[in-house]
Amino acid sequence: MKIYQNSNEPIYKQISSQLREEILTGRMKSGEPLPSIRSLAQDLKISVITTMKAYEELAAEGLVTASKGKGYFVNARDRKMLEEQHMRELEQHLTAAIRSARIAGLGLDEMTNTLQTLWSLDD
Repeated sequence: MKIYQNSNEPIYKQISSQLREEILTGRMKSGEPLPSIRSLAQDLKISVITTMKAYEELAAEGLVTASKGKGYFVNARDRKMLEEQHMRELEQHLTAAIRSARIAGLGLDEMTNTLQTLWSLDD
């Protein structure tokens, strides 16, 4: 896990984003434990409170569950829930892209062309 101290994104968000990606892509499996809050905080040289905030965010999204005295574990997910999570993340990214496009003075046609170009690069 990489944390960037000089990023505009808060550290807890960086942690939760990286763990979210691991969970949603299936690299972390259902029932798998997350690193302990203390060990992750020590590894990243950050506050336990910061790590806890990241884990609580994932729990609020339903991606992980806290087990008293045992830590946090990846929740079982069905296909529909995964699709919803991906759609929510896509909507957040697209909203940010639209905001940036409007600031730059781009219209919908330019945005559509840019998206089509980027989409075709991934083939």
